[in-house]
Amino acid sequence: MGRAAEILGVTPGFLRGLDAAKLFVPQRSAGGHRRYSRYQLRLAQRARDLVDQGTALEAACRIIILEDQLAEAMRINTQLRQRIDTGADQAPDRD
Repeated sequence: MGRAAEILGVTPGFLRGLDAAKLFVPQRSAGGHRRYSRYQLRLAQRARDLVDQGTALEAACRIIILEDQLAEAMRINTQLRQRIDTGADQAPDRD
């Protein structure tokens, strides 16, 4: 956790706050130390940016979760549209 906090320029308490707010759940080493993925570090950096702009930590976490859900929904929507477009191109003509 200390190294992750150092990389992000935050305190370990900030990272614990992200964990408590359920933004993400870090993996644990055999010794019980928190281990963060690159994706989790990007989320933590986004949270830090929002907090630095004056957003409360809980609100920042909720914003990030909603942004992530929206991005996933848009990705699924794009895939479904591609399937529909491909299916329409392959549909037999009915006269």
